[in-house]
Amino acid sequence: MILVMDDPTEKSQWKPLYELLARMDADVARIYTDRRIDGLKPTYVRELLQLHYKGPLTITELAEVTGRTHSALSQKVAGMRTAGLVRTVPGADARSKRVTLTAKSKKLVELLAAEWSATDAALVELEAELPYSMTQVVRDVEAALARKSFHARIAAKLEGVGEPDGGSRPESAARLEGAAGPEGAAGLEGLGE
Repeated sequence: MILVMDDPTEKSQWKPLYELLARMDADVARIYTDRRIDGLKPTYVRELLQLHYKGPLTITELAEVTGRTHSALSQKVAGMRTAGLVRTVPGADARSKRVTLTAKSKKLVELLAAEWSATDAALVELEAELPYSMTQVVRDVEAALARKSFHARIAAKLEGVGEPDGGSRPESAARLEGAAGPEGAAGLEGLGE
């Protein structure tokens, strides 16, 4: 008998939040679609505005001012370059590149700044309709995470699970071993592949 484990992603506490943010981002994207602006994604706006206000920046500098990783910004810059919104030029040394706005994105800056402000105003309006403030929820979550980090909370829940030094195994693995017989789960390897 093979024991089938329930899919843990079906009970995700994150799913409603991710879906809400995706719907809100899609509504922001519709602003650009309504104006027939090709290739512009809501996730590009902050970087494009930072490039406008701070001038050409290296990917490292852009990552620092937006609070992102170099890797994430490198990928985002590649997408913005493909969309014709930025271009890269050689930096001060051969290893660095400076990211600069294109003529296309320079024409959009006024709209992007206005959309950013309008989006913020719409969030203020939305919060006024709620019995509690979303920004207060964020502050409360940040305060709770300052007391005990998310990493520490997850690590505590995983204590002893899947330890390579012979520590405890997940309960589901122990049930699977009991169902598989004395050879344990090893006799079932590769069945789902």
